[in-house]
Amino acid sequence: MSGFIQGEDRFQATLFPERLDDYVAEDSTCRVIDVFIDELDLSGMGFKTQPNDMGRPAYHPTTMLKLFVYGYLNRVHSSRRLEREAQRNVELMWLTGRLAPDFKTIADFRKDNGVPIRLVCRQFVILCRNLNLFANAFVAMPGGQGRIIEEGDVALKKFEARLLKTPGQQISLTDPDARSMKSRGAGIVGYNVQTAVDTKHHLIVAHEVTNQGSDRRQLANMAKQAKSVLATEALTAVADRGYYRSEDIHECERANITSDLPKPQTSGNKAKGQFGREEFHYIAEDDEYECPAGQRLVRRATTQDKGKTMYRYWTSVCRQCPLKEQCTSGKERRVTRWEHEEVLEAAQARLDRNPDMMRIRRATVQHPFGTLKAWMGSTHFLTKTLDRVSTEMSLHVLAYNMKRMMNIIGTKPLIEAMGV
Repeated sequence: MSGFIQGEDRFQATLFPERLDDYVAEDSTCRVIDVFIDELDLSGMGFKTQPNDMGRPAYHPTTMLKLFVYGYLNRVHSSRRLEREAQRNVELMWLTGRLAPDFKTIADFRKDNGVPIRLVCRQFVILCRNLNLFANAFVAMPGGQGRIIEEGDVALKKFEARLLKTPGQQISLTDPDARSMKSRGAGIVGYNVQTAVDTKHHLIVAHEVTNQGSDRRQLANMAKQAKSVLATEALTAVADRGYYRSEDIHECERANITSDLPKPQTSGNKAKGQFGREEFHYIAEDDEYECPAGQRLVRRATTQDKGKTMYRYWTSVCRQCPLKEQCTSGKERRVTRWEHEEVLEAAQARLDRNPDMMRIRRATVQHPFGTLKAWMGSTHFLTKTLDRVSTEMSLHVLAYNMKRMMNIIGTKPLIEAMGV
């Protein structure tokens, strides 16, 4: 092998063995993990930090957290793979002090400490806030589906009784909490991951895992979570039409959250060649609608629809109108208005003035979701049940935010900021 770079003899003894610290670079990610975990008050988050009086001593939560955060930062999510890495990875040896828990201990820690682990993820977001990385108080919200399992074809007769008693009439044979989700026209069995993403640095401000099949009831929930984490008086949230729900938009308005999202077109009038609802203009001072023919529709009735107060408007001259065929096939065209309709009109007006909002949303939310899905692999989640999947997602979010922070401000400045 003459003429090539030669390695050292593996059997050569050294008089002064190297220190583990010599193998870890000054700007290594494991140094960030070490400082961040050591600065946390784990007992206040719910971790068990007091040793048992009897039996074999347990591993300290600090050691286990460092192991998990390092693993998720390096796309090592499995407890068995983490066990192997702890035995051969020099950086992990440095982090854990050469401790190497077995895979069952590693898996049990993730299973038994769901809430504290989610609080650790939240604590890192608060660190980002304290470093003024969320100065514009502007978040975008995507919804995404994460696969948990693939269901096979099963004869459903023996499950029919159970199926009828289950909310939503769905049963997953391998995960009791997983539900059918629509994904690009196909159906998958899994969970719905909700996030609120900062539009400036693309950091994940808030996240939640649900088993709801759609995003329609998530707007106010996620926007208020983001507002709470950012500790701001006002917030702007932009989302796609899948989040559109009038009650949520009104709830955001009351919480001083400006919501920008397009309204889905659900009416079939356009397809029939008839006037759409938007072509009837509301005259606020008269509480009347003006139709395309120039006639006024007067409020004539008040009804209740799923707990919402609705006003009904129509006019008696529709039968003689020359545009009736383009307007309605009934006796008269009736327009329904919600008692808080002005909130929805204001949201639409904002979107009309700022059509780039949807482009900003796409550019913001695709970055973290694309990155996380690439890290997670084809199955996305390794654990089952809603609580454990939520814990696993928090570890993914913590790893994503940490790596993003290191890319934004650098490893050494981040270590210095955390030390302060």
